[in-house]
Amino acid sequence: MGADLTARSTRGSRLTTAGALMLERGEEILGLADRALTDVRDLAQLGRTRLRFGTFPTAAARLLPGIVGRVSELGIELDATLEEVAPLVARINQHTLDAALVYAAGSYQLPFRSEVHTTRLFTDPMLVALPAVHPAAAHARFDRSALLSLASDSWVVGSTPGDTLDELVREVFEVEGHKIDVAIRTDDYSVVLGLIAAGMAVGLVPSLVASNPPEGVVLRPIDDPRFARELLLAAPAGPGGPSTAVRQLAEAVRRSISALE
Repeated sequence: MGADLTARSTRGSRLTTAGALMLERGEEILGLADRALTDVRDLAQLGRTRLRFGTFPTAAARLLPGIVGRVSELGIELDATLEEVAPLVARINQHTLDAALVYAAGSYQLPFRSEVHTTRLFTDPMLVALPAVHPAAAHARFDRSALLSLASDSWVVGSTPGDTLDELVREVFEVEGHKIDVAIRTDDYSVVLGLIAAGMAVGLVPSLVASNPPEGVVLRPIDDPRFARELLLAAPAGPGGPSTAVRQLAEAVRRSISALE
């Protein structure tokens, strides 16, 4: 290692700082090695496995075909359900889904039951979407003051109660004494972008759906790490964690996201 891992004295030996780090990393390495062996053995015994999988629609549009293709090669078939996050959380808590791709924003926590295991997969930054003719379109990026300058605008937000992104937007404005004017509610980002292109509102859109905005819409990054969706795979799990099939599903989601970048 190039450093002492133990220090000896008349009272015996103790780990040095380097030794303590080596012990910690060694335990992680051995744990991963054991998990790799277990996963490969379990996968070899899976045969054809069917998972009830839920995802929110914007993720399904970009990711679901790649996910299905990747897990199919492993002998895993998906019965897919498309719903917004709140119903997916309820289905996971009720164990009527084996796994679900969901998201949370900022410091907000989704109300999962204690036996539900979540795996963080991807951080999806949110972008301010506004008409190209809007005065604030001159900003290359939106800091807090630039975002608050939109307090008098009409906003388009989600139609499903409990969306953590909508709660975050309201909180940021209410802390400064503003109440945003919600003009339209929809969970369809193609509709969101169409309304913004028509000059009817401003809003937030995730980077995953922002690759080809319609003419008349500008997208600007936000200099606040809270304005991002944390994509999570949630699954009911026992003491040993999620099943091998669910862990393989998580890896398939990661690879599908990487293929888009």
